[in-house]
Amino acid sequence: MNSIKRLTLITLSLWLVAFSGCASIGPRTVTRDRFDYTAAVAESWKSQMLLNLVKIRYGDVPVFLDVGQIVAGYSFARSVSGSVNVPVYSGTPAGAVTGTVGLSGQGTYNDSPTVTYTPLAGERFARSMMMPLPVSAILNVLQAGFPADMVFRLGVQAVNGIDNRRVQFQHVRPADPEFYVLLQNLLRIQASNDVGVRIQQVDKGERVNLVFRPHLPAAVENALRNVAHILGLDPAAWEFRVVYGAVPSDDKEIAILTRSILEVLTDLSSTITVPEAHVTEHRVGPTPEADLGPEGEIPPLIRIASSTGRPDNAFVTATYHGYWFSIDDRDLRSKNLFSFIMFLFTFVETGSKEAAPILTIPTTR
Repeated sequence: MNSIKRLTLITLSLWLVAFSGCASIGPRTVTRDRFDYTAAVAESWKSQMLLNLVKIRYGDVPVFLDVGQIVAGYSFARSVSGSVNVPVYSGTPAGAVTGTVGLSGQGTYNDSPTVTYTPLAGERFARSMMMPLPVSAILNVLQAGFPADMVFRLGVQAVNGIDNRRVQFQHVRPADPEFYVLLQNLLRIQASNDVGVRIQQVDKGERVNLVFRPHLPAAVENALRNVAHILGLDPAAWEFRVVYGAVPSDDKEIAILTRSILEVLTDLSSTITVPEAHVTEHRVGPTPEADLGPEGEIPPLIRIASSTGRPDNAFVTATYHGYWFSIDDRDLRSKNLFSFIMFLFTFVETGSKEAAPILTIPTTR
């Protein structure tokens, strides 16, 4: 009987060991999955953006695919079976004992994440890509500390009729000479922190005013006079209305004609360094010459290079027509501007009324 008890205890112990680890596996995956999926989505977004810049440079159609939802589903099924045979004394041979203990088990682990993608198309594409950036968004990013010259070169087409550089179907029209002089003075005023934004609620929306302190340092006051002269503003005023448009209504108004996201991407793509072979084959036009500013050539906002092999030290890469296009990880200016494009997307209201996809997730117990 002692052997029977021993076999029974062994079997029960194995059952307890098998089921003692039945705690949920979900909590242990949160930290790992959260950062892994975040990194994967970020890297895919960067590669998609770079590829679309390259496609625009080549006259191809940009395609944006958003990651709508990510649902990670896990299941772990285990089963254990055991048996104990009671000793039986048989007569042949005399006194022989037959007794066995058996144990079997199996486990199945299933990792089945569900990822939904939403293409940017139709009305949603038109609203996101073609709608001009709000003027308030331009002023908000200036208030946040983004350099005025970068923000205006990227997101503004004209200020009181002073035109920025314009790219249309591989044709580039240089910016007005006064535009870069204006940016120099705006940057000097911004660095002084002597200018602010006042937003007032009115019946039909918001009224945005640009307000200067009444007593400015001599250098800042001189920069403000230069801005007033270039834009045709009242040099004695300290507060100006800021509106969307090409032409101001009076000398106390600043009319800003903002760009759409598509115009922003088109302008950035025009400076991509493309392979000479593709230019020779008429796959793409040559890189246009740089604008001339008060201090010489105006450097491009972003530097995107091309190569036959995968580049080292790349911040982001994309392949197109057998070539690698990349931004160098050591090019801090280009990296910052590339990341800034993500902020611009958030300022455009898509107006989409599409219902979110409904997912049915099976559960196991």
